[in-house]
Amino acid sequence: MKYLHTMVRVSDVEASLRFYRDALGLELLSERKNEAGRFTLIFLAAPGDPTAQVELTYNWPAPDGTAEQYTGGRNFGHLAYAVDDIYAACARLAEHGVTINRPPRDGRMAFVRSPDGISVELLQAGPALAPAEPWVSMPNVGAW
Repeated sequence: MKYLHTMVRVSDVEASLRFYRDALGLELLSERKNEAGRFTLIFLAAPGDPTAQVELTYNWPAPDGTAEQYTGGRNFGHLAYAVDDIYAACARLAEHGVTINRPPRDGRMAFVRSPDGISVELLQAGPALAPAEPWVSMPNVGAW
């Protein structure tokens, strides 16, 4: 058995790519449009690790323009990524307008959410970094 990917449904391809690719830093591996099935599949992975993929699935609106609305369930917890520098990763996300829901006050762990509300955990690779501002003083924001 081999792990392949985790699929999350998205409601806006461009907003999702700005989050997962531009802000979070995942690499775009492929994008496939299926005209017959009326959906787009986008595969991304952490740089240098194409074996742990995230599949973004965009189901096209119906011919009448209505689109399915997604609500998160507690049965799906979060995606998690190890990062080389949690403070730099959070700063990059914030520069892209992403709210840091659970700041890395401990130098080890942070949480953010995608445009569709998917929770993403960031963990410092190796030992925790020394606590530093502005992160130490930042409160939690919203749900994570």
